[in-house]
Amino acid sequence: MLSDHIEPQWIDAFQRVFELCKLAPTDTVTLLAETQSRALNLEIARLALARLALSAAQVVVPTPRQTAPVPVRSTGASQALLHQPAALAALKASQVVIDLTLEGLLHAPQLPEILGSGARVLMISNEHPDALERLVPEAADESTVKTAIKACKAASVMRVTSAAGTELSIDLTEARVGGVWGWCDKPGMIAHWPGGIVVNFPRPNSVNGRLVLDAGDINLTFKRYLTAPVSFTIEQDYVVAIEGHGTDAELIRRYFAAWGDREAYGVSHVGWGLNPRARYEALAMYDQRDSNGTELRAFAGNFLYSTGANEFAKRYTQGHFDLPLRGCTVALDERIVVDGGKLV
Repeated sequence: MLSDHIEPQWIDAFQRVFELCKLAPTDTVTLLAETQSRALNLEIARLALARLALSAAQVVVPTPRQTAPVPVRSTGASQALLHQPAALAALKASQVVIDLTLEGLLHAPQLPEILGSGARVLMISNEHPDALERLVPEAADESTVKTAIKACKAASVMRVTSAAGTELSIDLTEARVGGVWGWCDKPGMIAHWPGGIVVNFPRPNSVNGRLVLDAGDINLTFKRYLTAPVSFTIEQDYVVAIEGHGTDAELIRRYFAAWGDREAYGVSHVGWGLNPRARYEALAMYDQRDSNGTELRAFAGNFLYSTGANEFAKRYTQGHFDLPLRGCTVALDERIVVDGGKLV
């Protein structure tokens, strides 16, 4: 485990991201945390804001009781604002919200209300600042992600194949497309740091085929590289069969089943990583409590398949898998955008 002494370069990193967000001394800024948030990141954020002559309010809510049948990790759907009307009112009265909750507000039910008030939200992923320092976004990242967003919006079908056996077809008609480059500089916008990813939330009954997780691919819910292949048969958005032997297949089957909820088997979003500074091998370098795995979602050329909540398809559940795959070819209509795991 890394030392939790504050380093000046970590304050520099936070300051740079806040500068990319175009924070001004006149902005009303609120730091949102919960009692189990990483105290180190909260303090670094406060010091970085002070360098910019910004005095931010701090809203710290109790970490909610556990209600799920299994541990919940890295969902982007924080429950910290549940039954917290005063905290929600403070966020809606802010121009900028720095989100330091454990799970993040990306899919939280209160997010539309916060963004609708005109606030913008920077979600700092629950990573050790050693990782955040390496992954400070660069100005060029914005155009890269926007190009990918434009390509997805123009396409009708995404097809994903791999030598491991993946054969997936995704109807992108009316899909909600989003992308994150690592900062937010406009009202009503949310971003997360680290960034560098494009995702599509398909409408219902859009995803069919076979998804093969090969040895070396990643299950980010378990923060684990797979040691043996596991394959999903997907029909009309839902995983209907799981094939494979060994620990990885057993863990996945048990976690899916524990929810007792069909929606946990549904597709959440699909996309690919665009960040050339994010490293596939990073998960091996940190203790599990020091990594949220956002870097692994964003490493360049991975195909990201996620199960669980998709509010645009009226699908709600806490069951969630983020599964970055290597070596895939991703085509939008006839245009290849990822070729065998390499960005085109």
